[in-house]
Amino acid sequence: MNDQSEVRLRRLSGCVGAEVSGVSLSGDLTNAQFDAIHRAFNDHSVLVFRNQQLEPDELVSFSRRFGPLEQHVLKQFAHPENPDVFLISNVKEKGKPVGAIRAGQYWHSDCSYMARPTMASVLHALEVPHTGGDTMFTSMAAAYDELSEPMKVFLSGLTAVHDYTNAWDVFFSRVADRPPLSDEDRAKVPPVEHPIVRTHPETGRKVLFVNPGFTRHIVGLTEAESRALLDLLFAHAQQPHFIYRHTWASGDLVMWDNRATWHLAVADYNMEERRHFHRTSIAGDAPY
Repeated sequence: MNDQSEVRLRRLSGCVGAEVSGVSLSGDLTNAQFDAIHRAFNDHSVLVFRNQQLEPDELVSFSRRFGPLEQHVLKQFAHPENPDVFLISNVKEKGKPVGAIRAGQYWHSDCSYMARPTMASVLHALEVPHTGGDTMFTSMAAAYDELSEPMKVFLSGLTAVHDYTNAWDVFFSRVADRPPLSDEDRAKVPPVEHPIVRTHPETGRKVLFVNPGFTRHIVGLTEAESRALLDLLFAHAQQPHFIYRHTWASGDLVMWDNRATWHLAVADYNMEERRHFHRTSIAGDAPY
């Protein structure tokens, strides 16, 4: 069994992301190994583990080291052998997608539309296309840090409404292969209100907590004011120096901190090539 000294880190960009080597996640991690990984997660927000061969139960076991898991509202895309694993896939069986097709092809933070948004997501690549299909991550802590002091003061007292159906309205309604949201699906995830600037509960850093996928409007502002301010913040956070772009290989496992990042799945690959992933979601707490 490896010890902590064998957990090696390599930074992947200036603001976000580190590659972790020296460990296999399919077995039991020592407490020292896990502590080193946990610290790296808080320091870098996105961790990349290469050449990991994990069965669904092993993926769940590793993820649960960070906290309780939660299941996605779209139950039809749960793994048939383990409902804590969500399928993200363009694979079809009998003409129907086996997983969430074209998932995340817009900037977002997973499940920010929940009262207690997802703390972290863990994504394991089983099959990837020959080219394309990267995932981009941007640091919302670094984006907050670079705002002007007057803007930080202005934002500190504001909240915004997050709504799962926003992603449907602006993206998925145009995707033919994505089944429509049922009334039951919509009822499970009513809109919620969160502070625009949240405090990361482990690092204490201030973080911008709005995103293009799920943030509908800023409370107390007119529609025009809200749209203008959100568009400004969205453009600010997408500057290249905040971003790490991950090129996938089969066996990659990437985990990211939804409290401190956005991500986007780049839709530039041949949809005839299989792209199949397993994902777990680690439960979070209420933003403050």
